[in-house]
Amino acid sequence: MPNVPKPEPTLLDQILEFNKMYGLNTKLNPTFVGVERLRQFKDILLEEVAEVDDIIQKNSDDLDPLDLVTEVADWLGDLIVYAASECARWGINVDEVLKIIMASNASKLGADGNPIYDDRGKVLKGPNYWKPEDKIRECLKITSLK
Repeated sequence: MPNVPKPEPTLLDQILEFNKMYGLNTKLNPTFVGVERLRQFKDILLEEVAEVDDIIQKNSDDLDPLDLVTEVADWLGDLIVYAASECARWGINVDEVLKIIMASNASKLGADGNPIYDDRGKVLKGPNYWKPEDKIRECLKITSLK
């Protein structure tokens, strides 16, 4: 029988391995970890978000655009990984929840089928928008991290 290549680990697989490696709690089922953990997460997340200020200060015409985009990619990646790791602490299957959120986001189109934006470019909710919470609640009832 030929060797079948092992599939590349998903982000969720990597997050679970990271949490295990660093002794971070991981729940296998959705679990309320606590308000204090939410406070800690918020504090750390705000520190991570503020790191964009370093990139903003570096932004000038004489810097290599690829270097700046590389720093932005690293910064955004860190934010995503940190949030995904926190999902694992709470037993939240981030892949399934994100599918629901993206479907909800796709429902934001205006009545004419076109996107609606505010003056900053943020996508606004159209008349067919549906909130994702009910579907997330159902997902959390039937899914767990594997």
